[in-house]
Amino acid sequence: MPIVINLDVMLARRKVKSRELAAHVGITEQNLSLLKSSKVRGIRFSTLERICEYLDCQPGDLLEYQPGEPTPDDGEP
Repeated sequence: MPIVINLDVMLARRKVKSRELAAHVGITEQNLSLLKSSKVRGIRFSTLERICEYLDCQPGDLLEYQPGEPTPDDGEP
């Protein structure tokens, strides 16, 4: 997938536990884990906003574009 989620890196930099972030954002730890491992198809802007607010970062600190072949489930022809 060309979009890489660097949430685990930001959590380590800020010395924040996943449990703390999940509680603040209002999502389960399991959903946060799926997000960290890039196993989600999307994220709500409101969720991204709360993550950035708690970690004092920008969306670009969490999301990175790495060009490559699209995966079959991307809906690309």
